[in-house]
Amino acid sequence: MTKNKKQLGVTNIIGLGVGGAIGSGIFVTLGSAMARTGRSILPITIISVFYMLLAYWYNMAISGVFVIEGGDYSMKGMLLPPLLTGFGGWTNIIWAFGFTGYALALTQYLGDLWPIFTDHLKLSSTIILTLFFLMTIKGNRFVTIFQNIVTALLILALITFVVLGLPKVNVNNFFNSSYDGGFFRNGFSGIIGAIAIMGWACQGTTMGPVGVIPITKRPKKNIPLGILLTCIVVSIIYGFMSFVASGVLNFDEYAGNNLSVTAKAIMEPGLFAFFVIGGGICAIISSFLSVLVMIRNPLAQMAEDGWLPELFKKQSKDGYPYYCYLLVYIVALIPILTGMNVDNAISMLMIPTMVINAYLNIKCMHIPRLYSEQFKNRDFKIPKFLFILSSILGGVCAAVIAVTLFKDLNFNNAIIAAAVIIVPMLFSFAALKVGSVDEKKLQEQKMEIIEQALNNA
Repeated sequence: MTKNKKQLGVTNIIGLGVGGAIGSGIFVTLGSAMARTGRSILPITIISVFYMLLAYWYNMAISGVFVIEGGDYSMKGMLLPPLLTGFGGWTNIIWAFGFTGYALALTQYLGDLWPIFTDHLKLSSTIILTLFFLMTIKGNRFVTIFQNIVTALLILALITFVVLGLPKVNVNNFFNSSYDGGFFRNGFSGIIGAIAIMGWACQGTTMGPVGVIPITKRPKKNIPLGILLTCIVVSIIYGFMSFVASGVLNFDEYAGNNLSVTAKAIMEPGLFAFFVIGGGICAIISSFLSVLVMIRNPLAQMAEDGWLPELFKKQSKDGYPYYCYLLVYIVALIPILTGMNVDNAISMLMIPTMVINAYLNIKCMHIPRLYSEQFKNRDFKIPKFLFILSSILGGVCAAVIAVTLFKDLNFNNAIIAAAVIIVPMLFSFAALKVGSVDEKKLQEQKMEIIEQALNNA
């Protein structure tokens, strides 16, 4: 067990979960989700938060039974076989499509203030992408300072949006299904499509909490409880935002557009500029920098373990894996230059992520049988049948998102999405086959994680 002082309680966990969930996602995906389902985005947004809790069920399930000090990384190491361990490592490179989405979305928000950015979309997005990758060379200090400022601005921007927007919502027409065809537009397929695209905005509720398991008081109780309460808080916040975003304007005005369209209709020019900069732009920049920093060590470890060619092990004197980052940069740049939009870029990332999640969630159904003593001593008392049922539903929920996002792609992008799954699988298989990755060592690492989990349980 870690020697760090256990100082975090449920309130701290909720703060981490809410902070990790509410960010760029809602600014990037809400308009696309509203295009699929219209004004019914209000209940759909709330449902999406808990749907994504199931799609990431393994985080909540494992943290309620074991004390896993390595967080999400070790949870995957505990459950994945060698081939999928390699694929899981490749998801750090697949995050390149997330950076594509960030760059394109940031260009669009900047274009709301200065149209020259959207007039030259590819060039602007390429420059933005390049600048952010250059920033990572200097380390994490800038990111930490910026995050503190952004959090305050983001909260203030969201409060401004909701407070000024609520009085301008046309309540009489909002729940009128015959008005504008805007409630449950496109039927069941629209609902599923909206949930799938909103997954990007709702997936962060579990990631922050499981990363601080070692320093949490009674983690087997407080982590799952904190995650559940986080989902409640986030669903309320997102509910208010979606109510305003879809209730002020007509469908044709808000569908497929980012939140700045509604903000412009309810705010004076000065406040609108603040919302775009303090809300949309800062949220995207914050997520952009955070994820760039987050993948640094996993990329280096992936190369060190042999999943990438020997060249990628090279680092600068301060441990910067420049060839790994260069690979991610090139993969992120190609979709920008070929004209991929934000929705498709997000789908390229979400599809393989949900494929892995489906496997992890289904594996959790065996925990009560394989680790009966630890399951019996769990602090968060979910009944056994509900635990197993949630594991199965979690697998189904993750798979549905992957399938829904895939079927919504055009033929060319569907080929790319399939390649994003198949190619890393082939590379992982080849690395194991030629022996560049030591399968025996992987099994030893897996057993170490399991042994540590059992000892801490």
